Amino acid sequence: MYAIISREKIQLPPGTVVRLLGSWQDYQTLCQSRGDVAIPRIKYHDGEIILMSPLPKHGREASILADVVKALLDSQNRNYEAFTPITMELPEVGGIEPDYCFYIDHWRAVVGRDRLQWGTDPAPDLVLEIDVTSYTNANDYLPFQVPEIWLLKRSRLIIYGLEDNAYKQQSFSRYFPGANVQTIVSQCLAASREYGTGITLRNLRQQLSEQG
Repeated sequence: MYAIISREKIQLPPGTVVRLLGSWQDYQTLCQSRGDVAIPRIKYHDGEIILMSPLPKHGREASILADVVKALLDSQNRNYEAFTPITMELPEVGGIEPDYCFYIDHWRAVVGRDRLQWGTDPAPDLVLEIDVTSYTNANDYLPFQVPEIWLLKRSRLIIYGLEDNAYKQQSFSRYFPGANVQTIVSQCLAASREYGTGITLRNLRQQLSEQG
C-alpha cells in the first residue's frame, strides 16, 4: 500500500506516521477527508499536523487498558462515562484523538451527551493512549488540562499527572490510589498473550471482587 495524503483521500499503510507543517484549516480539511472513518488518527499542535495509521497491536492494547480501568471502577462501584473514538479540539490551538477517555469525577456533566464543547465542558478526567509508533506526547493534552494520562509504551504503563500546568510522571493514579495499576496492567498484558483477553479480564474482575 502506498501513502496518499490529499484533500480528497488519505491512505496510509498500518504503522505509518507522517508529520506535516500546516495550519488549523489544513488540519480541519484532512479530518474531513476521512469521511466517517476514524483512521488515520490526526492531531494538530503549534503549526504541525501528525497522521498515524495504527497497527493491530494498538487497538488490542487500547481495549485491554480500557477494560482494566472499567474493572477497577466497577470493583469500587463507581459510575463513569467513557468515549472512543473522540476528537478533542480547541480552534487554532490543538486537536487530538485519544484512544479512550473517561469521565469519572465529572461523569454527570457528560451523561447522555452526544456532543461536547471543548473549552466549555469539562475535560476528561482520564485519557488512555497507546504509543506503538512514537505518535503520542502527554503535553498534547496540556491545552485541555486533562488531569491524568495513562500512556502505554512498549507494554509499560506510564502515568502522567497534571501539576502546576505541567505533566509529571506519577507512581500511582489519583483515581485508584490504593491500586498498583502499573503492575495490574503489566500482568494483564502478559496474561492476555498467553491465555487470551477474555479469560484474563474475567480473572482480574474475580481478583478485584475477592479483594473488595
